[in-house]
Amino acid sequence: MENVHLAVEEDDLYSGYNDFNPTFDSEDLENDMGFQQAIRTSHGRRPPMTAKFPGTAIGTRPLVSSFGDGAARPMTAVRAAGYTSYMTRGSSFDPLGQSRGPAPPLEAKNEDTPEEKIKLLEKKVNDLTEESCVAQSTGNLQLALEKAKEAGRKERTLVRQREQSGNSDHINLDLTYSVLLNLANQYENNEMYPEALNSYQVIVKNKMFSNAGRLKVNMGNIYFKQKNYPKAIKFYRMALDQISNSHKDMRIKIMQNIGVVFVRLGQYSDAITSFEHIMSESPNIKTGFNLILCYYAIGDRERMKKAFQKLISVPLGIDDEDKYILSNDDTSLNMVIEAIKNDKLHQMERDLKLRTEKYIMTAAKLIAPAIETSFASGFDWCVDMVKTSQYVELANDLEINKAITYLRQKNFNQAVETLKTFEKKDSRVKSAAATNLSCLYFLEKDYDQADRYADLAMNADRYNPAALINKGNTVFLKQDYEKSAEFYKEALRNDSSCTVGLYNLGLTYKRLGRLEEALDCFLKLHAILRNSDQVMYQLAILNELLGDSQQAIEWLMQVISVTPTDPHALAKLGKLYDDEGDKSQAFQYYSESYRYFPCNIDVIEWLGAYYIETQFCEKAIQYFERAMLIQPTQVKWQLIVASCYRRSGNYQKALETYKEIHRKFPENVECLRFLVRLSTDMGLKEVQEYATRLKKVEKMKEIREQRVKSGRENSARGRREGREGSAGSAAASSVLTSPKKSIVMDSGHSSGSIRGERLSAKMRSLPGSNEPYEASSPKELDASYVDPLGPQMERPKTGAKKRVDDDDFAEEELGDDLLPE
Repeated sequence: MENVHLAVEEDDLYSGYNDFNPTFDSEDLENDMGFQQAIRTSHGRRPPMTAKFPGTAIGTRPLVSSFGDGAARPMTAVRAAGYTSYMTRGSSFDPLGQSRGPAPPLEAKNEDTPEEKIKLLEKKVNDLTEESCVAQSTGNLQLALEKAKEAGRKERTLVRQREQSGNSDHINLDLTYSVLLNLANQYENNEMYPEALNSYQVIVKNKMFSNAGRLKVNMGNIYFKQKNYPKAIKFYRMALDQISNSHKDMRIKIMQNIGVVFVRLGQYSDAITSFEHIMSESPNIKTGFNLILCYYAIGDRERMKKAFQKLISVPLGIDDEDKYILSNDDTSLNMVIEAIKNDKLHQMERDLKLRTEKYIMTAAKLIAPAIETSFASGFDWCVDMVKTSQYVELANDLEINKAITYLRQKNFNQAVETLKTFEKKDSRVKSAAATNLSCLYFLEKDYDQADRYADLAMNADRYNPAALINKGNTVFLKQDYEKSAEFYKEALRNDSSCTVGLYNLGLTYKRLGRLEEALDCFLKLHAILRNSDQVMYQLAILNELLGDSQQAIEWLMQVISVTPTDPHALAKLGKLYDDEGDKSQAFQYYSESYRYFPCNIDVIEWLGAYYIETQFCEKAIQYFERAMLIQPTQVKWQLIVASCYRRSGNYQKALETYKEIHRKFPENVECLRFLVRLSTDMGLKEVQEYATRLKKVEKMKEIREQRVKSGRENSARGRREGREGSAGSAAASSVLTSPKKSIVMDSGHSSGSIRGERLSAKMRSLPGSNEPYEASSPKELDASYVDPLGPQMERPKTGAKKRVDDDDFAEEELGDDLLPE
C-alpha cells in the first residue's frame, strides 16, 4: 500500500485539455484584423508560431516543420511532385522556373585544335567528291573534273596535316582511294586518257589498297578507246589473273571484252575461243550474237547453225507478260498489277526482250544466205528453228523480213507471193502483211489492189496506223479529200507520233484549200522533225500561197541550210526574189539551181531572158541551146536562138539557124518570114523561093483553120440535135463520163494558163515587132507555146521519203511502211 498514491484535487491528471490556443480559433477569423492583414500582405509569410500545451509529454514541439529551402512541409508524408502549396518567403508562384532566365550558352568549340581542323578538312573532301559525282550524273563533265581535282588537292593537304600532327597511322585510306578513283574516272570521261592512266597507275601500284588490281580493266578500256588493242588485251588478262574464281560474273565480262578486242584485231579464232568459253559457262545473248558474227567471218556454215541454235536457247530470266493481265475478282491484286505494270523493272524486262529479238532477227538475216545454197532455203531453216524455240512469235516477223529481202533483190513477184501467205494467219501478222502489200501495189500504181489490201489490213487491225494511212492514200487518189483526211486523223488518234499521217493530212488540207489548217499541221510536224527539208519546203509554199513572201523566203533559206544542193528549192527561192523585184538575188539563186540541175526548163528560160534584158544576148544563147537539147521538138527555143544571133549582129549565123529550123519545121510561118526578110536585106537569090513557100504555108494554114472551124460548128450542131432527141441517155452518159474529163481539162487548163503567164513575162524581154528583122509580136510567139510537161498531181506519202519539187509533186520511194508493224 506504500506504493499507492491517492489523487488529490489539486493535481488533476486531465486538467488543461479543454484549454486551447486562441490562434486556432477559426470561428472569429473574419473579425480578426491581424489575420486579415496577413492574407492581404506578406505579414503572414513569417515563420509559423509554436504553441505549448501544459501538462503533456510533447512539451514545445512545433506544429509544422520545413524543408531545407524554407518551404513549409504539410503534416502528411504524401505531397504533389514538382511544387508545393507553401511558398518560400519573398518568392512567387513559378512552377516552370521561368523567373530564372535563359540557360547559359554552351561552351564554344575550339576549332583551332589540330583534331578539329582535320575533321573539317575530311568533311570538305567528302563533299567535293560527292559534288563531282553529282555533276557527272547531270552531264556537266567539266565541272565534275574540276571538283575531283579540288578534292584531290584537299586530300593531299589532309594527309600532310595528319603527318605533321603525328597521326600518320590514322590516315583514311578509303577516302584516299575514293578520291583517286573519282579523279581517274573524270579524266576518262573528259577523254584525257594519259592523265586517267596515271591516276589508275597510282592506285594499282599502292599495295595498301586491297582489290586495286581489278582497276586494270578500266585501264584496258582506255587502251581500247585509244585503239591500242594489244595493250588492251594485256591489261584485261592482268585483271583476269587478279580476280578469283568466286567473282564469276566479273571474269565473264572481262573475257567478253577480250573477245571483242580480238574481233577488232581480225583474230577471229582467238575471239571464238573466248566466246565459246563464255557460252559454255554463262551464256548470254550478246556473246551468242558475237559468236555467230565470228563464224560468219570465217565462213563456217555448220558452226553458224549451231551458234544460232545456242542463241535462241539462251534463257532470258524474265517473267511472262501474262502476270500483268488484270484480274476481274481480286481488287487488291489489280492495284498491285497497275503499280508494277510500268515500273522500272518491267521497262528493263521489255528492253531486254526487244534487244534479244533484234539480235535474233539480225542474226537470221545475216546467216540465211550463207548457211544454204539459196537465200530462201536458208531463211526457211531459220524460221523452222525459231518456231521450235521460246521465240515462236518471231517466226512470222522473219517471214515478213524474207519478203522485204525479196524486194531489196528486186524480186517483186516472190515478195508478193510470200506476203500473200499471211492472209490466213492471226490478225497482227495478217495486218502487217496486208499493209505491205497495199504499199507495194500503190507503188506499182495498181490502186484497186492497193485499196483492197488496205481494207484487209484495217479489218484485221483497225488500230494499225500504217493501214489507215494506205487507205487514206487510195481515197486521196480518188479525189475524195474529206474522207482521206478522216483516215489520216484516225491514224493520228491511234498513234500520235505518226509523222506520215500528219504530213499527208497537211497535204490534204492544202488540196482542199484550207491553208491555215495545213499550216498548223506542218508547224506541228516541224516541231517533231526539226531538220526535215520536206516539211520546211511545204511551210514555204503555204506561206507563199497565204501571201507572206518574206516568211516563205525565210523557210526556204532554212531548207537551203539543210540541203544546200537542192535545185528545186534554189529555183523557188529565185522565183520569190524575182516576184519581190530583187533581180540580183533572183539571178544568184537561179544560177545556183542551174549549176546543180541544168535541165530545168523554167530556170533555163529565166536565165536566158535575164541576159537578153541586160543586153548580153551572146550569153543567153548557151541557155536556149540547152533548152533545144532538152526539148528538140519545140521550135520556139530554136527561134529564140536565131533571134539572139540576129540581135547580136551575127546575121550570117542567124540565117544559117533559120535555114536549119526551116529544114526541121518546113511549115513554120515565123521561120519563113524571117528567112524572107533576112534574104531580102542581104540580097540573096533564095528570097523568091522562100516567099513562094511562105505564101503556100499561109494558104494551107488558112484552109486548115477553116476546116477546124466548120468541124466545130458541125459538132456543136450535132450536140444540140442529140440533146433535143435523147436527153435521158445523154444525161446518163454525162454522169458516167463527165467528171473525169472535166477534172483532166480543168487541171490542164489551169496549169497551162499559169505556165503561159509565166512564159509571157519572160518573153516580153525578147525583140519587139518594131525592131529590125522582127516579123511577129511576142503575143504570137507566146501563142505557139505548148507546155510539154502537162498537169502534175501531188500525191501523199506512203510512208516513204517525199522529194518535193517546184510543182509540189510527191515522188514515192520504198520506205518505212514496208517494215513490219
